Amino acid sequence: MHYLFESQNPALAQQTLGSVKTLSFCGLGLTPIDSVVLSHAIRLCDTIKRLDLWDCHIQCEGLQRLGPVLHKCQDLGLQRVGLTDSGAEDLASALSTNTSLTGLYLTHNSLTDRSVPALRDLILTLPRLKWIMLEVNKFGPTGKKELRSLQERRPGLTVDV
Repeated sequence: MHYLFESQNPALAQQTLGSVKTLSFCGLGLTPIDSVVLSHAIRLCDTIKRLDLWDCHIQCEGLQRLGPVLHKCQDLGLQRVGLTDSGAEDLASALSTNTSLTGLYLTHNSLTDRSVPALRDLILTLPRLKWIMLEVNKFGPTGKKELRSLQERRPGLTVDV
């Protein structure tokens, strides 16, 4: 990805990446610069079936850099990336225009009840979302109950808290 970025040759990158089914960076420690490079690469892709960033520790800064391209993902794995309540707001903003997202993994992060309004708004604005995984965060009983209640408002949606 770094070589494609450094080449600044969109035709080469488009030909190399095209319509990628899966991009997986699981377990790789991605720096903010890596996030910029990844954002550049994703921007040149038509769509991405699945983007896995599990255990990459990109945190909020990396997510902000990826935000403009996350609308191209159908399934998004953000497990153990260091997502906090403020990052949930950024994520909700970045994904608000995604009309194809069907699955979102946000397990093993640092989300609390303060992120529930942003997550609620995000869930209700994603027309094709079928499941969202939120286990192993720091939600209290009230936050968990409110998130689970969204399943009643959206038939076919699974919210695992």
